[in-house]
Amino acid sequence: MIGRRAFLNGLTAAGAGSLLGGRPTFASGHSPETTTLRIAHFPSVCAAPQYILGDLLKAEGFTDIKYVPVTTAGLSKSLAAGDVDISLNFVAPLVIQLDAGDPITLLGGVHVGCYELFGTDGVRVIRDLKGKTVAVSELGAPQHVFVSSMVAHVGLNPRSDLRFVAHPAAEGKQLLAEGKVDAYLGFPPDPQELRARKVGHVVVNSAVDRPWSQYFCCIATGHREFVKKHPIATKRTLRAILKATDICALEPERAARALVDGGFTPRYDYALQTMKDVPYNKWRLYDPEDSVRFYALRLREAGMIKSSPQRLIAQGTDWRFFNELKKELKG
Repeated sequence: MIGRRAFLNGLTAAGAGSLLGGRPTFASGHSPETTTLRIAHFPSVCAAPQYILGDLLKAEGFTDIKYVPVTTAGLSKSLAAGDVDISLNFVAPLVIQLDAGDPITLLGGVHVGCYELFGTDGVRVIRDLKGKTVAVSELGAPQHVFVSSMVAHVGLNPRSDLRFVAHPAAEGKQLLAEGKVDAYLGFPPDPQELRARKVGHVVVNSAVDRPWSQYFCCIATGHREFVKKHPIATKRTLRAILKATDICALEPERAARALVDGGFTPRYDYALQTMKDVPYNKWRLYDPEDSVRFYALRLREAGMIKSSPQRLIAQGTDWRFFNELKKELKG
């Protein structure tokens, strides 16, 4: 991991949505082909690296940074439509997008596990979900896809062995609290809230439980045409995201404050706990291609995709920038 003192040298108190201040110092290479960048804003605090990098992007040459509000389920559609240039997204839905032929390019892993599966007393392990009801925000949404991949991994059929019901997050959490559903899968800050309220118990924590903790949860992804036309801008954006990921790991209090001050989440306590819970310091250790392969196999077992992992990786990934940046940003 990068030395704390060396990394924090130059960090300043930042305005809303950014942490690095001072005179911009452009990274090596040519200026970005475009100075405008559109990033998704969706209700998941674990995507903090793309919310706290305002000045990092300015230092990379971007002058017009736009956040595009989307729902968690709508993020995939926005990326595919080109309404968003680059964004973090959850790896399992990305695999489904690639299988469907959506024009996206996966660029590099950002952080390992963040989602947690909560259950009532009748659900202690994943296999206990057989015959049970699971609340998700929307069928096809990341929560639905991740639960499907988990049950497929233990030999259950997500289409016939359990029942999914769609409810907005607030309703799903309340139904779990009232025992009207058996399980709920949440992304930060949902797990932090449920633990604080002592609602249910954790069945799977993807940050620590194998095999989920061994694979990236969020992967930086770009619209294919943007990546093709703007390779320098793509690399500069990914560099800023990875630097911001280090900030989340090294300065969780500052990152959490920037999230709140920037209007990305209302609760500092849940944001801070997320910064401490999510292993942001592991992006150098894992191979994003392994993550795509793992989830592609699980989703193929679940009957949710038809393509082989090799085909998806060949057609929808470009790890060149990520591999270069792992060398440039050595810890």
